[in-house]
Amino acid sequence: MDKLIVVSGDSHAVPPPEVWPDYVEAEYHPYLAGMHEDNERYKQLLGLFADFSPQVLDVMDPDDVWRSGGYLGCWDPARRIAEMDREGVAAELVYSGDPRALSPLSPQFRHLPQDAVAAGVRAYDRWAADAFGAERDRILCVGDPGSQPDLDRMLGELDWIVERGFAGAYVPGYFHRPDLPPIHDEYFDPFWSRLTESGLPAVIHAGYGQKQCEFLSGVEALRRNMEAEGRNDLLTEIINNSERFFSKDMRPRRAMWQLMLGGVFDRHPRLKLVMTEVRGDWLPETLEHLDAVFEQNRLDIPARRRPSEVWHEQCLVSLSFVHKSEVAMRDEVGVETILFGRDYPHAEGTWPNTADWLNDAFAGVPENELRMMLGENAIRMLGLNRSRLSAIAQRIGPTVEEVAGDIPDLDPRLLANWDARSGYLKPREPFDREEIDVLVREDFTFTR
Repeated sequence: MDKLIVVSGDSHAVPPPEVWPDYVEAEYHPYLAGMHEDNERYKQLLGLFADFSPQVLDVMDPDDVWRSGGYLGCWDPARRIAEMDREGVAAELVYSGDPRALSPLSPQFRHLPQDAVAAGVRAYDRWAADAFGAERDRILCVGDPGSQPDLDRMLGELDWIVERGFAGAYVPGYFHRPDLPPIHDEYFDPFWSRLTESGLPAVIHAGYGQKQCEFLSGVEALRRNMEAEGRNDLLTEIINNSERFFSKDMRPRRAMWQLMLGGVFDRHPRLKLVMTEVRGDWLPETLEHLDAVFEQNRLDIPARRRPSEVWHEQCLVSLSFVHKSEVAMRDEVGVETILFGRDYPHAEGTWPNTADWLNDAFAGVPENELRMMLGENAIRMLGLNRSRLSAIAQRIGPTVEEVAGDIPDLDPRLLANWDARSGYLKPREPFDREEIDVLVREDFTFTR
C-alpha cells in the first residue's frame, strides 16, 4: 500500500550570524555590529521558549535528537533532511525566523529604515537559495518580496525568488507599513498578477502585521512580570494564555478578510492563499459571519463572492502543531483546505514527536481525508511534484495504519508537555462577533 505523502506547511530557518557579511550588501554592513548585540539579547530571551528540564527532555526526547542538536537544521540542510526523514516528512514549507539567531537586519529590538529591512530580507533569500537550493523539491522556501521599499522592487524580488524555485511569497506587510495602501488596494494588483502567473501562493504567517520591535518588547515585558511572580514558563504563557501574542492575534485574520472583501480574489481568481501557524478553530464561525457581512453590504464592497466560497476554492490553512479540537472540526473548516504543519525546529511544534503526535491527533480519520490533510492538499494547491514526493514517501513516509490506527498509549507526561508547549488539548476558541465587526468597519465603509 502506498505510504502517506506528508507535506508540512510550517517550518523555519535562519542564516547563522557568521555568514551575515556574505549576504548583507556592503552599504548595510554598518548595521551589523548592532545586529550582533541584538542577537545575543535575542538568543537569551527566546532561549526561554525551550528551557526544558532534563526530566521533560527524558519524556519528549527519547531518541536524543533535541539534545544532540537536531534543531540545527535551522541552517544545516543535511541535518534538516535527516530530521525530515526520521519523522516521515517528504517536504515542508520553510519561513524565516528561529530562536537560534536573528534574521539579518530584522527590526526586533531597534527601528530600522525600510531599505535596511529590505536588505535583510534579500540577504535571507539569497542565503536560503544557496543553503537549500539543492533540495528545492523537499525544502520549500518562502520569501518576503513585499518588504522591499516600493512596488517595482517588490516585483523584482518576486521575480528573483521565482527564478530560484521558491515555493511561496508573504503577503506584503509582515511588518506594518504605514507608507503603503492597504493590501486590497489596486496598487498591489501587479503583485498579485505576477504571483498568480508564477503559480506561487500568497502566505500569511503568524506575526503578520506587527510593528517593528513590538513582539520581542512584549515578550520581555511579560518575562519581567513572570519572573517577579517566580515563574519561568514563558512558552506556556504565550501559546496558551496571553492574548497579546499568537494565541489570538487578529491581524493575520484581518489580512485574510481584507483580501476577500476587498475583491482581490475576484480580480485574481487563480490567486492562492496559505494561512499558517494561526490555528484553524476560528475559521468556521468567522467565515459564516463574514458571509453575513458580505450579504448585508455587497453594494458597498468590491467583493463579488462570499468569503466562504473564496475560502473553499482558493485557500489553505496549515494547522501548525495541530490541536485535537481542530481535527474534530475538520468538516467545518473544510477537509480540502487543511494542511498539517510541524513547525520544525520550534519548541511549540510537533518535532521531535511528530509520529506520535500525528497518531494521537488523527487516529480514526478516514484514509481519503488523512491523505488530503497530510499532503495531497498541499500538492494540489502548491503545484508540487507528486511523483517525486511519492517516491520519497515510499522510502521514509508513514503508513495509513501508523497514523490513523489505534490511539497510542502515550505517557501522560508527554501529552501534558504537548499541551504546555502548543495548546494541544485546548478547546476551540470562543467566537467574538463584535471584535470582528469593529475591525471590518475600519477596513470598509458601509452605508447600512
